[in-house]
Amino acid sequence: MIKIATVQQMREIEASADAAGVSYAAMMDNAGEAVALRGLAFLETLSDNAPSRVLVLVGPGNNGGDGLVAGRVIAARSDAVVRFYLLRRRPHDDPVFAAARDAGLRMDHADDDPGFLLLSQLVASADLLIDALFGIGTQPPLRLDAARMIDAVQQALGKPSQVDPAIIFPRQVPEVRADARRIIAVDCPSGLNCDSGDIDMCALQADETVTFIAAKPGLLAFPGAHAVGDLIYASAGVPASLPNLQALSSRLVDAQAVRSILPPRPLDANKGTFGRVLVVGGSSNYIGAPGLSAQAAYRMGAGLVTIATIKQNCLILASTLAEPIWIPCPDLDGRLSLDALDQIRDAVPLCDAVVIGPGLGQHVQMPDFVIGVLSKAAELDRPTVIDADALNALASMTEWWKRVPRRSVLTPHPGEMARLSGLSIREIQADRLQIARSCAGAWNTTLLLKGAHTVIASPERASILPFKTTALATAGTGDILSGMISALLSQDLDPHDSAAAAGYIHGLAGEAAAGGSDRVVIASDVLSALRDVMRQIDTL
Repeated sequence: MIKIATVQQMREIEASADAAGVSYAAMMDNAGEAVALRGLAFLETLSDNAPSRVLVLVGPGNNGGDGLVAGRVIAARSDAVVRFYLLRRRPHDDPVFAAARDAGLRMDHADDDPGFLLLSQLVASADLLIDALFGIGTQPPLRLDAARMIDAVQQALGKPSQVDPAIIFPRQVPEVRADARRIIAVDCPSGLNCDSGDIDMCALQADETVTFIAAKPGLLAFPGAHAVGDLIYASAGVPASLPNLQALSSRLVDAQAVRSILPPRPLDANKGTFGRVLVVGGSSNYIGAPGLSAQAAYRMGAGLVTIATIKQNCLILASTLAEPIWIPCPDLDGRLSLDALDQIRDAVPLCDAVVIGPGLGQHVQMPDFVIGVLSKAAELDRPTVIDADALNALASMTEWWKRVPRRSVLTPHPGEMARLSGLSIREIQADRLQIARSCAGAWNTTLLLKGAHTVIASPERASILPFKTTALATAGTGDILSGMISALLSQDLDPHDSAAAAGYIHGLAGEAAAGGSDRVVIASDVLSALRDVMRQIDTL
């Protein structure tokens, strides 16, 4: 499990690790080696036989030290030609600087290159660029000397080399493989605020970021997340058992954590063992939404799913969905009406979890209808997923959170979250993790705040999903997610764990459905991908 730590928490963790016997020098060696391993793995993918060219941009602090170690390890374990370009001179007795110098590696300095001509040539000729300028303590905007240097790098990245590579990187003959160039950021892209996600306008955009000991909130928040690329975790030798690392209450969800959450499937089970879900939703405008939720609940392992929707929708959906049980309900202008409440409330005792909201629609009776269903779920302590127009119905009420069942999961997108909280979308998106945590505590519930790097928050803890794919930004995928969460709730899983596990699998399914092109995905593709994704998780 990968924890999430603020910059101040990281300082405290590093100090504790040092006191526990993992010295700062050892952490630097381990961090540099982790970066080197990623670099070496990339260099092995390059197809021609010429030695590769690696340029390490070195800053004045520990991040620069990590980069010096990484470059030295790459040079020692490959035939790559490694050069270092230092923003500021380091003391000659700096151990990592001395080790790289004594290994015979070339050191260039910004103060010897006032117009950055050499830097531009080095960047344009490199196969691999390692950004080790600034670490987690960066506060944008960058100092002028650093901003000018990074701007020169950015310009060089946008043009091919105009010089003979053999002059810049000795022993080189071929031109740089422009399509193969890769940028690896050390701990974080230089110019990114690791607490807030704010980023300097000239910051380098990495292809991957190797972060150490814990993930940082700013790596998982926009606009900074645009510059992170693939996020790779390395422990830097710090044991997960370190007390103040264990004490962190926010985590980045990974596949192993999800596998440990999923309930067992005993061989002597029956459909009742695996939970019964009631889906309440659908309208004349959104006919298929409850069907997507029901199918997703089945794909996540629910034993039995019942759909309560307007009568005409039952006739349509039942022609293609054989598995659900149907409760045909009266409607008002094509939406579930108060006249349907008795039927639905009678069905609540027969289920283990409720979903309300997919395709529900809005009309004047809807707040009373939603409260009628939620009050019965609360009375019987049935965990409930509240989504879509059920959230909008709640938002119209004062102190709506007092009417929500105890074990609920609310799944708002930023617009719905704005209506529930009274905050603007801009305010929410600017600090998603902290706002979700604050609201979950105030409302005493579990929230799943949708969007890139979805946040799951409950009063005591928070989780962030690693996905930032637009494949899920399409109609119906939220209905699928609601059904998936309900399936886990129906099997008596904790609401936070249910939301985190379902959200992670949902993200994997979105990526699988995209197959490299987010543009082509529709909700049914995500649903179809769940089978293979669940098989992958089950084999871990």
